Amino acid sequence: MRSVEEQQARVAAAAVAPRPVRVAIAESQGLMCAEEVVTERPMPGFDQAAIDGYAVRSVDVLSVGDGAGEISLPVMGSIEAGARTPSRLQPRQAARVQTGAPMPTLADAVLPLRWTDGGESRVRILRSVRSGAYVRRTGDDVQPGDVAVRAGTIIGPAQVGLLAAVGRDRVLVHPRPRLSVMCVGGELVDVSRNPGTGQVYDVNSYALAAAGRDAGAEVNRVGIISTDPGELRETVEGQVNRNEIVVIAGAVGGAAAESVRTVLSELGEMEVARIAMHPGSVQGFGQLGRDRVPVFLLPANPVSALVVFEVMVRPLIRLSLGKRQPMRRVVQARTLSPISSMAGRTGYLRGQLMRDQDTGEYLVQALGGAPGASTHLLATLAEANCLVVIPSEVDEVRTGETVDVAFLAQRG
Repeated sequence: MRSVEEQQARVAAAAVAPRPVRVAIAESQGLMCAEEVVTERPMPGFDQAAIDGYAVRSVDVLSVGDGAGEISLPVMGSIEAGARTPSRLQPRQAARVQTGAPMPTLADAVLPLRWTDGGESRVRILRSVRSGAYVRRTGDDVQPGDVAVRAGTIIGPAQVGLLAAVGRDRVLVHPRPRLSVMCVGGELVDVSRNPGTGQVYDVNSYALAAAGRDAGAEVNRVGIISTDPGELRETVEGQVNRNEIVVIAGAVGGAAAESVRTVLSELGEMEVARIAMHPGSVQGFGQLGRDRVPVFLLPANPVSALVVFEVMVRPLIRLSLGKRQPMRRVVQARTLSPISSMAGRTGYLRGQLMRDQDTGEYLVQALGGAPGASTHLLATLAEANCLVVIPSEVDEVRTGETVDVAFLAQRG
């Protein structure tokens, strides 16, 4: 029986990031930048007012508050944000300016409105201002030649804004890997139909497709596929040729699964093995097609399939996205109830992670690991926000003991 770590290493070795593509910056959020974005012009590109007020020469208002009496300056006009006509300030003059307006020549500071009487033709000055105050100088944010967004940076709202600010409408990124999800099983019907005797809804293609999107993949849910050898080969070969990762649920265990594996073996290397984990011990992995695309065979049980996806498939998606840390965040938590696991296998058991408001300590309530509990209840998986990871050498965890917990963070 192969260890979880050994199987994960085999899967990780097959990770191939899709070739970088150039996309509109509006479509780049959440993707990893694949180039050094170097600015060609300063930002801001001109001296501009940082607030609404009056542009002045600071030397003209230095004596305010020094006993020199009241100072007032004539207002030579108003400059709005976006004004394109150059203006020049004469000594002992002021200009009304809006936030973002270009500073007139000779002006080196902006007097906030609250430091004046707000006059229109002439303004009374209540406080002095130092040179450079409330002015955004040319290149304060970015100078030509500066790197605005570095390769390897995950593009978020701030990066999108910065790309727009430096005049980039497109950027080179590592695209989302394309993931195809399909299921086999004569008992399956789609959720749009009423199941007959002996039939069940196709849960896996929907659940696994959602898990793929959550991991960051571009998902194609194929749904239920035929097990007829010719049709099966045509379907799988087509998906392998247009995707970076393929997942087939229901293809381990039973005579039908054996026939599926026979067909897949004609397309490349495929191995079904027992992995020292539960649930989902029996699983398959191989590389098919001319590009040796990673293909996973998952159990038919929805809980087992989702756990195997979480442990094996999700890290591969994250690696293909260029993530340096493909695994979930793991914290240590104190158990609130006893947990039973299977000796010799690493347990991935459902749980609810909480935090003590007074101490900040993490607490976990097992949902599927109590002694005698079933590991195949989908309802409890839906309630879980974490997986409790029990080492293979441990079969019982007592209340109050500390365990590792993988936090299943939800995107909100």
